[in-house]
Amino acid sequence: MKHDDMHEENAINDANEPVTVYVYDSSKRPEDLRSSYENELAASEPAEWTPSGDGNRGNEPKRPSFRTMTATFLIGAVFVGGMAFASDRYDLFGGFGASASVTASPAIEDSGLKTASVNAAGSSASVYEAANPAVVKIENYSAPSASGRNGTNFLFGGRGGGIGQGQGQTTSEPVLAGTGSGFFYSADGYILTNEHVIADASELKVTVQGYDQPLTAKVVGSSADLDLAVLKVESPDGKAFPKLTLGDSNEAKIGDWVIAIGNPYGFDHTMTMGVLSAKERPITISDEEGEHEYKHLLQTDASINSGNSGGPLLNDKGEVIGINTAVNAEAQGIGFAIPTSTIKEALGGLTGNGTQS
Repeated sequence: MKHDDMHEENAINDANEPVTVYVYDSSKRPEDLRSSYENELAASEPAEWTPSGDGNRGNEPKRPSFRTMTATFLIGAVFVGGMAFASDRYDLFGGFGASASVTASPAIEDSGLKTASVNAAGSSASVYEAANPAVVKIENYSAPSASGRNGTNFLFGGRGGGIGQGQGQTTSEPVLAGTGSGFFYSADGYILTNEHVIADASELKVTVQGYDQPLTAKVVGSSADLDLAVLKVESPDGKAFPKLTLGDSNEAKIGDWVIAIGNPYGFDHTMTMGVLSAKERPITISDEEGEHEYKHLLQTDASINSGNSGGPLLNDKGEVIGINTAVNAEAQGIGFAIPTSTIKEALGGLTGNGTQS
């Protein structure tokens, strides 16, 4: 027997009986091929066995031929292959959500290692939802001649994205020199950010979630050496502002998950996630104002871009452990944040004595 969608070749099995070998023809449709297999199988079915009257076995069914077994195997292969494709294509046996977890086996746990579990669809989303309202966008309006403070190897993540800066402006009115981020650490309107975000500003506008118009901020205190600044805005409706809690950066461990929230390149309230890559990092930024050395910084691979500066670096509890401040311009995934251990030591001076040297 020969079919349009199969090639037939004769072969000899161990019993010297002719058998049919089917070679798949890829130019034919799988549905037609399967139909041909089923027709061939039906034609090869032995007659039903019925006992004879004398008690002998009578019409004993024949053993299935090699051709019948081959056709059966190929039909099964087509069916199983189709099911495998469908399960992969439509994720029939997959889970739901974006959760990722790694669990150590009992043997590993017994040896002293702990179980590690990260729920990307749960805890990180909850941290963002709770922390995001306290994160603000800061717009720096400066004289047209003002310049950004970006160095060569390390870049501040806040300035340098201004509009009209250094473009031959003839007006004496302040123009938008750059944008950055900040966050409320006090419900009565006190905001923490980087000094380079607000440097040389003639006017500072702060966009707060839930308010239609930006709020005007005043500088309470700043430190170029620490790259820290405290701003103050007044609530138009007298309501308290959402705030973030300053955590303990000393308790953070290398490998801990961290979350950065800010306004990179004007994309407001962007969240990025990574790990704490290192602690106690010193960096030196050289610019037109000289060299600025920063010590004890946190290093992270959470994406930090221009506009992220001044925004919070959060742990998995939603506590601030650092303020995002700079990135390495020659690398990918190497960003730096000022730890809260430094912030807490400087906060009293920033809010009580104004500008520090």
